[in-house]
Amino acid sequence: MELQDTPEEWRVVATTTPFQGNKTSVRTDDVVMPDGTVARRDYQVHPGSVAVLALDEQDRVLLLKQYRHPVRQKLWEIPAGLLDVPGENPLHAAQRELYEEAHVKAGDWRVLTDVYTTPGGCDEAVRIFLARDLAEAEGERFEVSEEEADMELARVPLGDLVRGVLAGELHNNCLVVGVLSLAAARAGDGVDALRAADAPWPARPFEA
Repeated sequence: MELQDTPEEWRVVATTTPFQGNKTSVRTDDVVMPDGTVARRDYQVHPGSVAVLALDEQDRVLLLKQYRHPVRQKLWEIPAGLLDVPGENPLHAAQRELYEEAHVKAGDWRVLTDVYTTPGGCDEAVRIFLARDLAEAEGERFEVSEEEADMELARVPLGDLVRGVLAGELHNNCLVVGVLSLAAARAGDGVDALRAADAPWPARPFEA
């Protein structure tokens, strides 16, 4: 058994877009099943995202606390954002988000992991980076608005985050996956074995 996800695409006999939003849409596909029947599948079409687990020299992770209306909670999160431009280089997008949300730059970047957030109902793919060698960014802070205007910033030890995730106290997908992935990397082959920051990403192909 090859333990690896593989590309596959079942035949679609009809498709519609009943909702078109500013950044995402909802698509309805009539998909031919293996037994020849046709099943209707609704899902969100998403441009993709990047997230950054930024780790400082004291082994603390840079966090933001932001209101998320769909779940009616303020969640602790790591910096993240949409891939606004088709084919956008995910590393460049991650560097932009770290600057805009935290006014921080990093000297060392690696790919921590790639995930589909909700593959049963959304095609969103997220690349989570590990950023180290942190420093304050030059220039003025990026002007934030809407939910981001109310954000809190903190730096929290990695060990505290692992405990919070396993205790069910932290719920943001990228934070949970990023924190546990870093802990697993350290327990395994080490951070230096992580993929390079420009590693291929078949789920969201990009230009160098």
